[in-house]
Amino acid sequence: MIRAAFFLVLLLMASAISLVTVRFQTRELFVKSEHLKSQAHELDSEWRRLQVERAELARNARIDSLARTELHLVPVTPGRTVYLQQAAPQPPAGQGGQP
Repeated sequence: MIRAAFFLVLLLMASAISLVTVRFQTRELFVKSEHLKSQAHELDSEWRRLQVERAELARNARIDSLARTELHLVPVTPGRTVYLQQAAPQPPAGQGGQP
């Protein structure tokens, strides 16, 4: 009878220790989970901010304005277009088709 009681006490102690360990691990995982949720929220906010900034930078009016003011570019007109004529390629000497 004493052995059975001693065995039950050992089982009870092991169970209590495992319960404390599991609760501690659960709390650690909960804290990590909350931290990761917070980090995900921050990254989502940053992503949205970057999307808005990219849209602003890619606006055609802004690009046109920067091209005209900073790069001093002007629109292309037919009068300012230069056409280059490329000469027909000359066959290498000795291969002109004559024997």
